[in-house]
Amino acid sequence: MARPGLLRLAPVALGTLIVPLDSAVNVAFPAIVAAFGLAVPEIQWVVICYVLTYGSLMLAAGRLGDIFGHARVFRFGLAWSAVSYLLLTLVPGYEALLVCRVLQGVGAALVLGCGPALATALFPETMRARALATYAATVAAGSTIGPLAGGVLVEAFGWQAVYWFRAPFALAALLLSVHLPEASRGGPREPFDVTGAVLLVAAVATILLAVNRAPAPVSLALAAAAIACAAGFVWRSRRASRPIIDLSLFRRPGFAALNLANAVVTFAGFAVMLLVPFYLAGIAGLETRVLGLVLATSPAGGMLGAWLGGKAVTRFGSRAVLVAGAVLSAAGLLGIAPWSASTAVPLLVTALAVQGMGLGLFTLAYTDQVTATMRREDRGVAGSLTMLTRTFGVVGAASLLTLLLGASETALLAQGQPPTDAFLSAFGRTFMLAGALPLLVLPLLLRQRG
Repeated sequence: MARPGLLRLAPVALGTLIVPLDSAVNVAFPAIVAAFGLAVPEIQWVVICYVLTYGSLMLAAGRLGDIFGHARVFRFGLAWSAVSYLLLTLVPGYEALLVCRVLQGVGAALVLGCGPALATALFPETMRARALATYAATVAAGSTIGPLAGGVLVEAFGWQAVYWFRAPFALAALLLSVHLPEASRGGPREPFDVTGAVLLVAAVATILLAVNRAPAPVSLALAAAAIACAAGFVWRSRRASRPIIDLSLFRRPGFAALNLANAVVTFAGFAVMLLVPFYLAGIAGLETRVLGLVLATSPAGGMLGAWLGGKAVTRFGSRAVLVAGAVLSAAGLLGIAPWSASTAVPLLVTALAVQGMGLGLFTLAYTDQVTATMRREDRGVAGSLTMLTRTFGVVGAASLLTLLLGASETALLAQGQPPTDAFLSAFGRTFMLAGALPLLVLPLLLRQRG
């Protein structure tokens, strides 16, 4: 890419960075658990409240960007995010923390819903894959920096620091973003389907909550509500002149399967950021700063994978990169499964790096293929769709993998195993499952074009 283009991308990259920097919060999980006297499974709500909010709003935010201008919605999201970060540092209790995580999720939806569209708009269509690679590398860089910064900040200032340190980034990006060009659209402004948006938000939220609450009886009621809202959204979308998303896309060969594959691979990959911090702190006995450094290996691999993926998609096609990404992700996760109290740090780092590189390759190829499938005028929705399927994977992992780990550990403790052995056995079983999942989607990926 030409240097002027890279400079134009700076406010998008800096503004987007605030969202993946949330990986710093994962390092703070043990400190948050201790500060509020929580059981380990309760920490999932710190993830769920945030991810469920931005996940349910994502497509609507992307559509707003397509209609009113991606730069305008992006700037509003930055301002909202800066305020939410400051509020998070002042919360008096756990319930208030969760409320502010919801507010943070609104800002993240506005930023992520328009970020990919802004990135691709700055470059010719022939450079789409490279533009997305730069954007994806930025996201991965944030996920890499997050654990490193989190380890230092938590140790020095407490868990609140993983929130307030991002406010200056949001404000700096807001100032720089005034120079982002507004896309000109010919003809009258397309309508925003408010009814469809409400039904979609309700459908996504109840689906995610149903997954989260399984196998409790309330999950059945939530699932029924989700089905009803989803049916209403489909009905509305077929009658709206310009729906939130064109559902006919999912009838195209392989498109629905591709999105399902991304949700599954993300589900498997999030096991790292969700569960590995507890191994590194409780079993490996690493200091918070070193823990962050080791954990950052996974997103660092993702950054490298995204950068390589931009070139690989152009040369080998998206299907080959999707398959390679899934295989590497599986290999890394399966390499984590046999970790023990005596596993050397270089082995920990290697497994995390391989998993991260695979996820980076996969995500880049997936995003490029979805973006290529949809209209240029719908780039906000396209970028939002890629984030939404990722969200399904993250919420599913935060809910089901913590449930699996907890149930398995409890059963082993009941059988008389020592706490360390019970955790390691449950940890290994969970990562064996996570490692198998990317391999199970290979038949879906082999059908993809490109």
